[in-house]
Amino acid sequence: MPYKLKTKIWLEKNGEKVFGDGPLDILKRVERTGSLRQAAAEIKMSYSQAWHLIKMLEANLGFPILEMQAGGAGGGHSNLTTEAIALTAAYSAFRKEAREALADLFQKHLSHLNDG
Repeated sequence: MPYKLKTKIWLEKNGEKVFGDGPLDILKRVERTGSLRQAAAEIKMSYSQAWHLIKMLEANLGFPILEMQAGGAGGGHSNLTTEAIALTAAYSAFRKEAREALADLFQKHLSHLNDG
Protein backbone atom coordinates (compact mmCIF):
# COMPACT_ATOMS: atom_id res chain seq x y z
CA MET A 1 0.00 0.00 0.00
CA PRO A 2 1.58 3.32 -1.04
CA TYR A 3 2.35 6.13 1.36
CA LYS A 4 0.14 9.19 1.17
CA LEU A 5 0.71 12.63 2.63
CA LYS A 6 -2.05 13.85 4.95
CA THR A 7 -2.21 17.40 6.27
CA LYS A 8 -4.50 19.72 8.18
CA ILE A 9 -4.26 23.46 7.72
CA TRP A 10 -5.83 26.10 9.91
CA LEU A 11 -5.32 29.70 11.01
CA GLU A 12 -4.36 30.55 14.57
CA LYS A 13 -4.25 33.83 16.44
CA ASN A 14 -2.64 34.11 19.87
CA GLY A 15 -2.37 30.33 20.04
CA GLU A 16 -6.10 29.81 19.42
CA LYS A 17 -7.53 28.10 16.35
CA VAL A 18 -9.48 30.74 14.44
CA PHE A 19 -10.41 29.23 11.09
CA GLY A 20 -10.02 25.91 9.31
CA ASP A 21 -11.80 23.18 7.39
CA GLY A 22 -14.73 22.86 9.83
CA PRO A 23 -15.76 26.52 9.77
CA LEU A 24 -15.15 26.63 6.02
CA ASP A 25 -17.46 23.65 5.55
CA ILE A 26 -20.35 25.13 7.52
CA LEU A 27 -20.00 28.53 5.84
CA LYS A 28 -20.10 26.93 2.38
CA ARG A 29 -23.21 25.00 3.47
CA VAL A 30 -24.86 28.21 4.71
CA GLU A 31 -24.01 29.85 1.40
CA ARG A 32 -25.57 26.95 -0.51
CA THR A 33 -28.67 26.45 1.67
CA GLY A 34 -29.31 30.00 2.90
CA SER A 35 -29.80 28.60 6.40
CA LEU A 36 -27.52 28.17 9.40
CA ARG A 37 -30.00 25.68 10.87
CA GLN A 38 -30.01 23.56 7.71
CA ALA A 39 -26.23 23.77 7.33
CA ALA A 40 -25.78 22.58 10.93
CA ALA A 41 -28.28 19.75 10.46
CA GLU A 42 -26.40 18.50 7.39
CA ILE A 43 -23.31 17.88 9.50
CA LYS A 44 -25.20 16.64 12.57
CA MET A 45 -24.36 19.79 14.58
CA SER A 46 -26.90 21.41 16.84
CA TYR A 47 -28.11 24.87 15.92
CA SER A 48 -26.79 26.24 19.21
CA GLN A 49 -23.30 24.83 18.46
CA ALA A 50 -23.40 26.37 15.00
CA TRP A 51 -24.55 29.72 16.42
CA HIS A 52 -21.72 29.60 18.99
CA LEU A 53 -19.22 28.83 16.20
CA ILE A 54 -20.40 31.82 14.16
CA LYS A 55 -20.16 34.13 17.17
CA MET A 56 -16.66 32.81 17.98
CA LEU A 57 -15.57 33.34 14.36
CA GLU A 58 -16.91 36.88 14.37
CA ALA A 59 -15.11 37.69 17.63
CA ASN A 60 -11.80 36.17 16.53
CA LEU A 61 -11.83 37.46 12.95
CA GLY A 62 -13.15 40.92 13.83
CA PHE A 63 -15.92 41.12 11.26
CA PRO A 64 -19.49 39.85 10.85
CA ILE A 65 -19.88 36.45 9.19
CA LEU A 66 -23.63 36.17 8.61
CA GLU A 67 -26.48 38.49 7.73
CA MET A 68 -29.58 36.88 9.20
CA GLN A 69 -33.25 37.58 8.70
CA ALA A 70 -35.63 36.33 11.37
CA GLY A 71 -38.18 33.73 10.39
CA GLY A 72 -41.67 34.60 9.35
CA ALA A 73 -44.21 32.77 7.24
CA GLY A 74 -41.45 31.57 4.91
CA GLY A 75 -38.87 31.01 7.65
CA GLY A 76 -35.58 32.77 8.30
CA HIS A 77 -32.67 33.19 5.95
CA SER A 78 -28.90 33.56 6.37
CA ASN A 79 -26.39 34.99 3.93
CA LEU A 80 -22.63 35.24 4.20
CA THR A 81 -21.35 38.79 4.50
CA THR A 82 -19.08 40.19 1.81
CA GLU A 83 -16.12 39.67 4.17
CA ALA A 84 -17.08 36.04 4.80
CA ILE A 85 -17.44 35.35 1.08
CA ALA A 86 -13.98 36.84 0.48
CA LEU A 87 -12.51 34.79 3.36
CA THR A 88 -13.99 31.49 2.19
CA ALA A 89 -12.79 32.09 -1.39
CA ALA A 90 -9.28 33.14 -0.32
CA TYR A 91 -8.93 30.34 2.24
CA SER A 92 -10.19 27.73 -0.26
CA ALA A 93 -7.70 28.91 -2.88
CA PHE A 94 -4.87 29.01 -0.33
CA ARG A 95 -5.71 25.53 0.95
CA LYS A 96 -5.80 24.11 -2.59
CA GLU A 97 -2.45 25.64 -3.55
CA ALA A 98 -0.85 24.61 -0.24
CA ARG A 99 -1.94 20.99 -0.71
CA GLU A 100 -0.65 20.99 -4.29
CA ALA A 101 2.70 22.41 -3.15
CA LEU A 102 2.95 19.82 -0.36
CA ALA A 103 2.11 17.03 -2.81
CA ASP A 104 4.91 18.26 -5.06
CA LEU A 105 7.32 18.35 -2.10
CA PHE A 106 6.27 14.85 -1.09
CA GLN A 107 6.91 13.66 -4.65
CA LYS A 108 10.30 15.39 -4.72
CA HIS A 109 11.57 14.23 -1.33
CA LEU A 110 9.69 11.10 -0.27
CA SER A 111 8.33 9.37 -3.35
CA HIS A 112 11.12 6.78 -3.09
CA LEU A 113 9.20 5.30 -0.15
CA ASN A 114 6.62 4.02 -2.63
CA ASP A 115 9.17 2.37 -4.92
CA GLY A 116 9.32 -0.93 -3.14
